[in-house]
Amino acid sequence: MGLYSDYLFPPLLDLATRPFYRNRQRLIAAARGRVLEIGVGNGANLPLYGEQATEIHGLEPSIPLLNRARRQATNSPHPQRIRLLAGDARRLPYPDRYFDTVVACLVLCTIPEPERAAREMRRVLADNGQLLILEHIASPNPRTQRWQNRLTPLWKQLACGCHLNRPTPDILHHAGFDLANTRRYRHARLPAFASQVLEGTATPYPR
Repeated sequence: MGLYSDYLFPPLLDLATRPFYRNRQRLIAAARGRVLEIGVGNGANLPLYGEQATEIHGLEPSIPLLNRARRQATNSPHPQRIRLLAGDARRLPYPDRYFDTVVACLVLCTIPEPERAAREMRRVLADNGQLLILEHIASPNPRTQRWQNRLTPLWKQLACGCHLNRPTPDILHHAGFDLANTRRYRHARLPAFASQVLEGTATPYPR
């Protein structure tokens, strides 16, 4: 961590994720029961949780971002239901089948070893639970994907580890998630190299 990642990047993140506001609002409204949000970041999603989310756990490895999330939590509805902690999505500090909902919102592009994180998400999710997902992913267009591959090394430095070319649907499928109720589309408000999106509700395959 350094000056850029701790203090300059967080407000840039706020700006970069504004085009997703309506998507995030729609996604988070579906959370229910005991919820885990992977990579809670600066807490931008916390005010969007509805009444049916009875307990919200937010996991974040960056302490400066986590401190921002804690301030955001105090301004959220029913702040007593929010529990924030520093942690690594590759080693979740929770027992099996603990959560009714897991939220992955613009985070799997950044997590190192996303395959491990996806398996951990499946482990802590109840068999009748739901994974709410909103991620930008590798483009299906070969030409765009070549540009994503070229840009990703530089983009990772500018966006604190974000990969433009993650095959996130494949990663989730291999981790045990059914993506039938998700959709893939091009977001009209984003540049072509970062506009392919996976959004919706994934469900776990039987163990």
